[in-house]
Amino acid sequence: MQKGFLIDMDGVIYRSSELIPGAREFIDTLQRSDIPFMFLTNNSQRTRRDVATKLERMGIPVTEKHIFTCAMATARYLARQQPGGTAYVIGEGGLQTALHKNGYAVVDKSPDYVVVGEGRTLSFEMLETAVQMVLDGAKLIATNLDPNCPTKNGTRPGCGAIVSLIEEATGVKAFSVGKPSPVMMRQARKELGMATSETIMVGDTMETDILGGVQMGYRTVLVLSGGTKREDLANYAYQPDLIVDSVADLCDTSVLIHQVLPTYNREDDTPHDIDAWSKAHAG
Repeated sequence: MQKGFLIDMDGVIYRSSELIPGAREFIDTLQRSDIPFMFLTNNSQRTRRDVATKLERMGIPVTEKHIFTCAMATARYLARQQPGGTAYVIGEGGLQTALHKNGYAVVDKSPDYVVVGEGRTLSFEMLETAVQMVLDGAKLIATNLDPNCPTKNGTRPGCGAIVSLIEEATGVKAFSVGKPSPVMMRQARKELGMATSETIMVGDTMETDILGGVQMGYRTVLVLSGGTKREDLANYAYQPDLIVDSVADLCDTSVLIHQVLPTYNREDDTPHDIDAWSKAHAG
């Protein structure tokens, strides 16, 4: 059976600037076995090239095609909603680059959208501007709703914390595109080239990685090397298909696939190639 992996990074592949033991071996296994995989990140600061370079320098040899960011998901979503639109951006290079690549102009007056991502250059003046734009009719978009971001120095406010200020000031609820939104989860699966039943989501966070995978019908693997402890699972109405200490336990992909991808009826599966599906079901 075909299979492909969507893999979170922070807490799964590395913590801060250090690789988690077994991460390099896991990715090597996927590459040697020609198993498709893609890293998903809710961090909109960096471009996919930046992220690939960071991983490569940490000893994970990947290319841009292995990276999918919430900034990319947001820009593609907006390009479908309103092609050639405009956006006022609270965020950094990764988000602005993704918007430009998808035909959007970044403006400081009368935007179609106010788009909020992570940023280290946030000012109260920027927030005031965003609030007034939303009150004047601009639609509010969040690249993700993560309340905080881990850093090497501790924790800083995330996109969710920033956008909540604008929501409270305007009474307007933001639409979020990043994990666990099906917008990003579906886009990533399609880019990976897998059908729903062929997709395995590997993550360390129940509220984003596992929830997003469960909602999409993907198989899910929770690693305990990040923000979730085994005892935390009693607090959730949904559960992962497999729980492991770290990705070091996933290096034997034959065992993994047997555990999380049992044979079952795929008649209602989501096709990744609609033309091929149509031909297969013609007549």
